[in-house]
Amino acid sequence: MTDAIPEAETTYKRVMLKISGEALMGDQGFGLNPPTVQRIAEEVKSVHDLGVEICMVIGGGNIFRGLSGSAQGMERTTADYMGMLATVMNALAMQSALEGLGVFTRVISAIPMDQVCEPYIRRRAVRHLEKKRVCIFAAGTGNPYFTTDTAATLRANEMSCEAIFKGTKVDGVYDKDPVKHADAVRYDTVSYDDVLAKRLGVMDASAIALARDNNLPIIVFSLDEPGGFRGILAGEGTYTKVG
Repeated sequence: MTDAIPEAETTYKRVMLKISGEALMGDQGFGLNPPTVQRIAEEVKSVHDLGVEICMVIGGGNIFRGLSGSAQGMERTTADYMGMLATVMNALAMQSALEGLGVFTRVISAIPMDQVCEPYIRRRAVRHLEKKRVCIFAAGTGNPYFTTDTAATLRANEMSCEAIFKGTKVDGVYDKDPVKHADAVRYDTVSYDDVLAKRLGVMDASAIALARDNNLPIIVFSLDEPGGFRGILAGEGTYTKVG
């Protein structure tokens, strides 16, 4: 039996979890690593068990990255649409893992593909959240030239999420790359404007600006830290708050 935290004690009631497609690769250089997908699904379930309503956006970089495709001579819009389809594949994999754990999940795509997932209808998505279903938003915003970071911020605003949780490989935002620089300093809090001015690489500029304009905090934490997502919602853990 899990040690349940009363719902009133969680920091946020409805959150957006944004993870990169690369987070699903595990140690592989490409594609999906089922044990890694399963581990992340278990993290999501542990937070869902607290009574928190969860939205998710997963990138597609483990399968196809639009920017790198366009860099190799492919037309940018075509490359971006291919990247959006990759995010649908990741969303379906995560849905399968979550439902295997008994968490009701809906994949909602900005590009209609009725055979595999629901089209994006805001009111229907809100209703799913109210019924405690996890909503995974796929295919980005449905438009080329926008990243999944921007899609996550857009959907978080539309769903009235209280925060975006950005799961990364490090436990917060640093003044420089902590992998390359031993003297990198982690911020406990940092402003949206500082993230943009110092190019701290939390999310792309349009996502940060959209979050700033709607006063939506971004919590940057390590997805590799077991129990990290749940711990932050319980008021513990190491993270950086962008606000």
